[in-house]
Formats: sequence, C-alpha cells, structure tokens
Amino acid sequence: MNKRAMIVALLSVSLLAACTKRDQGTVVGGLVGGALGSQFGGGTGKVIMTGLGALAGAYIGGNIGQKMDDNDRMQADRALENNRTGEASTWRNPDSGHSYTVTPTRSYQGSTGACREYTTKAIIDGRADVVRGTACRQPDGSWKAAS
Repeated sequence: MNKRAMIVALLSVSLLAACTKRDQGTVVGGLVGGALGSQFGGGTGKVIMTGLGALAGAYIGGNIGQKMDDNDRMQADRALENNRTGEASTWRNPDSGHSYTVTPTRSYQGSTGACREYTTKAIIDGRADVVRGTACRQPDGSWKAAS
C-alpha cells in the first residue's frame, strides 16, 4: 500500500478516540499491513507474509499517524455525525495541501449504537485515493472504526 493510501486509510479510521495519533496509525497500519500480507504465499509462507505485513504496516502507520492533522479528523467526524446518507463533506487542509471528501453511504444501528459506512476520497501529493470503511458512534459521542 502506498503512502497516500495509508494516509487515507488512517484518516478513515482516525475515529479511534482516546489513542494518540501514533498509536492509531500503528494499530491501523498493523491491521492493514497484516491483511495485505495475508494475500501472498501459502501455508507457512502466508503466515510469515501476514506477520511481515503487520510489522511493516504498524511501523509505517505509526509514522504517518503521528503526522495526521486533528482538524482532518474533526472534519471526518462531523461528516459522519451530521451528513445525510449520500451527502459529501469536502475540505482542503491548508497546512498539508491534502483535500478530502467524506460521504456517508449507509446508516444502521449496531450493537454499540449508530454506525455508518462511508467513502473517503483524498487527493494527496496530487494523486487521488479512495477508501471505504465503517465507523460506529461510541457512548462518549466519538466515532470509532468498526472491526
């Protein structure tokens, strides 16, 4: 997964409240890296590739997560909280120059409360990326990526 896709993935799941940005990136990067690594090899090789992918993803995600902007996370949270299904929120981060569009695509009641599927489109370093995910509202009102 390239740097832009990792940033978009981290933004999409940045709704992991109560963790530092580096912790969020490490966890998400490890999950994404493990999932990506599991697509290669077979038998023992698949297990090794999953582990290597998780380690690499955790390292990369932690570094990128540390650089994420709190304002971007806040904008994504607002879109999930306030936008109707299909209604996009678009913004440009004046510090990073990255542009984002978050669009809730489906709402439903999960075990912890309201959940929303969403699409995040980003233009990072001049290239477009798209990530789809699900987040659920927590008892404290924050949004957290669903597992």
